[in-house]
Amino acid sequence: MNAQEIVELYSTGQRDFSHVKLLQVCLTDAKLIGAKLIGAELVRADLRGADLTEAHLNQAKLNQANLADAAMIQACLIHADLSGADLSGANLTHADLSGADLSEAKLGGANLRKADLSKADLSGADLRGANLTEANLRESDLSDADLNGAHLSEANLTGATIQGANIDHTGLSKTIMPDGSVHD
Repeated sequence: MNAQEIVELYSTGQRDFSHVKLLQVCLTDAKLIGAKLIGAELVRADLRGADLTEAHLNQAKLNQANLADAAMIQACLIHADLSGADLSGANLTHADLSGADLSEAKLGGANLRKADLSKADLSGADLRGANLTEANLRESDLSDADLNGAHLSEANLTGATIQGANIDHTGLSKTIMPDGSVHD
């Protein structure tokens, strides 16, 4: 299956593309709202500007994929591999990224408001200017992540690892810190 076939099948009403293998595929600006891509292999895929709102990408392999400016509102990415992916400017509001691998991912300017990032690996991730307001970051790994200018107001960092993370100019109003204390 290739990119054109996916788009054509989607336009006919098909939504289940679970376990599809589309390595280095180009799906820029594709409209795949509510698509099931569970366990899909989209390594190095170009999904810039794609609309994956409410898509199911559980355990999908999206490592080194380009998802810059993608709409992934309420997308389900549980245990997805997004290591080294570019999610700059992506809208991941209310997305479920619990247990996801986002190590070394580019999330600069991404909207992760109210996203579930519990137990996610964000080590070495670029989160500069990201909106993590009210995000669930319980037990996540933020070691060596760059959070310069990020907004973490009312986020929950209980049990998170933040060693080596850059939190300069980070908004921490009412943030629950790793030790359970609430930042003023």
